[in-house]
Amino acid sequence: MEPAKDSLLLSRIQFVANVSFHILFPTITIALGLVLLFFKLRFNATGEQKWMVAYLFWVKIFALSFAMGVVSGITISFQFGTNWPGFIETVGNVAGPLLAYEIMTAFFLEAVFLGIMLFGASCVKSWVHTTATFLVAFGTTMSTFWIIVLNSWMHTPQGYELIDGVVFATDWWAIIFNPSMPYRFVHMLLASGLTVAFLIAGISALRLLWGDQAENVKSTLRVGIVLAAGLIPLQILAGDFHDLNTLEHQPAKIAAMEGNWETGPNIPLVLFAIPDEEARENKFEIAIPNGASLILKHKPSGVIPSLNDFIAEDGTKMHPRVAPVFFSFRIMVGTGMAMLALSWFGLFLLRRYGAGQMPRLPLYAFAAMSFSGWIATLAGWYTTEIGRQPWLVHGVLSTKDAVSDVPAGMVLGTLIGYLVVYAALIFAYMAVIPYLARKATHGEELSPRGYPRSGEAEVTLMQPGE
Repeated sequence: MEPAKDSLLLSRIQFVANVSFHILFPTITIALGLVLLFFKLRFNATGEQKWMVAYLFWVKIFALSFAMGVVSGITISFQFGTNWPGFIETVGNVAGPLLAYEIMTAFFLEAVFLGIMLFGASCVKSWVHTTATFLVAFGTTMSTFWIIVLNSWMHTPQGYELIDGVVFATDWWAIIFNPSMPYRFVHMLLASGLTVAFLIAGISALRLLWGDQAENVKSTLRVGIVLAAGLIPLQILAGDFHDLNTLEHQPAKIAAMEGNWETGPNIPLVLFAIPDEEARENKFEIAIPNGASLILKHKPSGVIPSLNDFIAEDGTKMHPRVAPVFFSFRIMVGTGMAMLALSWFGLFLLRRYGAGQMPRLPLYAFAAMSFSGWIATLAGWYTTEIGRQPWLVHGVLSTKDAVSDVPAGMVLGTLIGYLVVYAALIFAYMAVIPYLARKATHGEELSPRGYPRSGEAEVTLMQPGE
């Protein structure tokens, strides 16, 4: 390849690596903050120590995830300047304020009250600690809101004007509430909820398999399963609305997701195939007749756009690479179907046996699915971001026009460095959580300064009315 193309490809891979690593941790903290608030409110309402014990264990996971998310987010900010200066030069008048809003309304809020939440359980009044937990949870949600606003605007930009190749905001209300923002925001919140639900259920199942019959473990297993079983149908419904919105605003992405090459009615739903972009057809296709038309148009005769609609007169492809979008979409949907089946089966077992008597095989299944939310989240993110190509900001700025002229060798060197560090950190993170669970199982839970030890449920941690 040409040096410029090498640099573009490597810069894209580097950004994908950074965002893929970063997105894992906010996906946990967004919903885990709300779950921690639920644990604290249940403790305040009932006085049952099991809820505070659960809080004290899971707040450690929150703290670890929060720290990893903050640190990994910094490298993404650096890359806007080092690898993608065209992005800031062209749309900085929109992107800059939106990122500043996140800092002012979310990050400062989290920074101020996080210390009270993590270390103040035995140092401040219960209502102060509860308020701090609420504000941190609110802050993580607001942070998500502003990031989704910017990302959605890049997919469905509006409320701007282009002057001499530079974007200027004309309507902030239209920018913030752009056409795809509500769907993406709801989809992301539900994805975080499912990620946390399976993480909580999986780690609780693991502790039960290790012989921990503490009431807090049974309660958190129940919370994880019920939360997962309740959220997965909502996520499927939200995904359907999101797809309909994408069909309206980014039809090329939908065509790639469906692997559809010919425009027309009665388009089948392709369950599996190997897309061949050279021949512009699918190999080894397994499909349900009329399925895509039914899902996207809600009638068999619905006309669905095709990939062949997005070929310029000079033969240039104006649609994304099909295979990555096609397969990542199916990984996301397949993981979601596995979540649906396991959570509903787990709900049945809870009603029949209770959390403490659940058979071991389903417990192993939940333990194996502890990080399944990460798989679905990454697959969904790849689907939507690769599906936006060749645009960085749809219809405004192409990816190739935003990349820097940094030599490919330099980009490759930093990419290798990032990958080595990220691999080590993700391995450590996924090892620490079971380690903390093992410690808690044996009554040796590590407590941060300011917390009483919470390895034994009968220890009086604090009184709800204090």
